[in-house]
Amino acid sequence: MINLDLSGKTAVVTGASMGIGAAVVRMLADHGATVIFCARGQEAVDTLAAYQPSHSQGKICGVSADMADAHSVAAFLSKVDELGTVDVLVNNVGAGPSRNFLYMSDDDWEHLIQLNLMSAVRCTRHCLPAMRKQKWGRVIMIASGAGKYPGAALIDYGATKAAMIATAKALSKKYAADNVLFNSVLPGLIRTEMWERAAQEVADASGKDKEEVFVANSKRVPQGRYGQSEEVASMVTFLASDAASYVNGAAIEVDGGLSGHI
Repeated sequence: MINLDLSGKTAVVTGASMGIGAAVVRMLADHGATVIFCARGQEAVDTLAAYQPSHSQGKICGVSADMADAHSVAAFLSKVDELGTVDVLVNNVGAGPSRNFLYMSDDDWEHLIQLNLMSAVRCTRHCLPAMRKQKWGRVIMIASGAGKYPGAALIDYGATKAAMIATAKALSKKYAADNVLFNSVLPGLIRTEMWERAAQEVADASGKDKEEVFVANSKRVPQGRYGQSEEVASMVTFLASDAASYVNGAAIEVDGGLSGHI
């Protein structure tokens, strides 16, 4: 029987106000973990922190933080330290503004590097020593299919997500002997708020209904539909558990088969 019990574990999830991050927080708590997460908006933080885990002793607490700002990250991590040693770190921050390459300034690049990549570097660097000391840890990068199969519309996003995958792959080799495992999850078309906004923009520009845009995009996916945030959260929960004790350095696509057809 597969064991996904996370009772007694402490997990950190970044960028978790909605979508995949929020689903990960809820599912880890449902499996018994104490979860601390961050998001920028206090209202969203309060809403998710009020979630009551089902059939478990899991607990959730939230902190407002801007993960593109090193000082804000440090303040968040000081709150994390109050809970003790972190067992599971899920680096989920992943903003991806769409821009024309020729009009992307150095500041545009720097902001996304700080937000997507450096937030993961800072959190991992902070949590890793204690994981090594206790000889148990899980670090999971929520990257993207765009990190392996970049599209023309998400150049900076794809570059930062590719860097997250490479970072996890390298660290998986360096710290395997300490039983600290590093893996990446690569979501495809998941029906989150980000894709809702993107579909609405396409609809507004083309004169189509937003649902028409979703139907058209779904045809690109072999399974014929967008994924749900909970389907990504299920993979993260598996990787966070002892059931995945021999999975290390993987970059796992959760995309309905889309990646093989790009």
